[in-house]
Amino acid sequence: MPMNIEAPQRLNEWTARQIANATRAGEISCEAVTRASLERIAGREAAVEAWQYLDAEGALARARELDRQSTARGPLFGVPFGVKDIIDTGDMPTEYGSPIFRGHRPGRDAACVALMRRAGGVLIGKTVTTEFANVHPGKTHNPFDPTRTPGGSSSGSAAAVGDTMVALALGSQTTASTIRPASFCGVVGYRPTWGDLRLSGVMEAAGSLDTLGLMARSIEDIALLRDVLLGTEPKPLQTEVPKPRIGFCRTALWDQAESSTQRLLEDAASRLIRAGAAVKDAVLPSSFTRIPDAHRAVSSFEFTRNFTAEITHRWNDISETLRNGRIKNGMSCTFERYREARDFLGACRHTLDQFFENYDVLLTPAAAGEAPVGLDSTGYTGFCTIWTSTHVPAITLPALRGPNGLPIGVQLIARRDRDRELFANATWIERALG
Repeated sequence: MPMNIEAPQRLNEWTARQIANATRAGEISCEAVTRASLERIAGREAAVEAWQYLDAEGALARARELDRQSTARGPLFGVPFGVKDIIDTGDMPTEYGSPIFRGHRPGRDAACVALMRRAGGVLIGKTVTTEFANVHPGKTHNPFDPTRTPGGSSSGSAAAVGDTMVALALGSQTTASTIRPASFCGVVGYRPTWGDLRLSGVMEAAGSLDTLGLMARSIEDIALLRDVLLGTEPKPLQTEVPKPRIGFCRTALWDQAESSTQRLLEDAASRLIRAGAAVKDAVLPSSFTRIPDAHRAVSSFEFTRNFTAEITHRWNDISETLRNGRIKNGMSCTFERYREARDFLGACRHTLDQFFENYDVLLTPAAAGEAPVGLDSTGYTGFCTIWTSTHVPAITLPALRGPNGLPIGVQLIARRDRDRELFANATWIERALG
């Protein structure tokens, strides 16, 4: 049965913005917030298993250090966070979800970790990833129902935020690795416009597609964290916007969505119309049906070349899932096929730019439905492939509940480089959907 999470009242349940406002004003201590996070983890980690590595003492020492500061209180001052275990940390192991790298210590922080720490964030530890951020699952369970997957590949990050262990977490996305687990774990997940956020110190799966993935419990926190990762002064989230022009984009994969998900999204579209939004069906060009195959070619070709050393020297330490899937596809993909697929996706991006002249955002599924039962698979990825491949920003809101009372995300898509507008329209839609 799904597990109930109590109404927000404890410090671990506060948003990042609430925490930072209170700690910067001296109303609560960073140590108190960190202890609340660690207590939640201690009480729930046995069931959820979101963490690959925890540094409780290091986190408390960092919190006490922040409490001694009278100045330079950054925008994430005292905010506990976790990072996916493909993201390098100088003071903790980074194992990439593989026994090949057990105990590996990179020696320096990834750019994203350094930026969050500079902003006053408190790194709690490393969250579980699937093997090399691919499809072979890790140990994490869904925080609402431990018999179900949390999704992947950013499994632990989604579960940790969904279970109120931390206010913020970083993941990544090459296919569906942020949006899908965010949908399954009932959090706000965001994949930015490709190329906006630095990936120095983040394991590359397929550089033509990889981005960081941000997870939080509010759109406001996502906007705040994006500004921190851009290294810019945080800007207030725009909340008053004209009623949006929304394209209801079922995509050619609509039949892959569960019937309950189809009904929920159609009902959501109707509610948005009643709230005053201009909602129309948005039908993608027929050529876009080729995108999943092109994505597979590009991602598999790049991944297999990136992991040549592991494939050559540590083949038996790679899971059969990965060997018979991504690596097999990558080895059989010629450079000519890769280049054609890459060029095709580039053309799709320009086509989609023009498509957005008629819409502010697209409304589309984040996943086929509720998190599937079982831990041997992380679920169907198709509903994110088009948007990842076209480099557009995407956000999923935990706005729906499926037949078992579990979260189902509403995915919203905006034109490339319109991330701030995506946040503003997502805020309007969130309010309209209640």
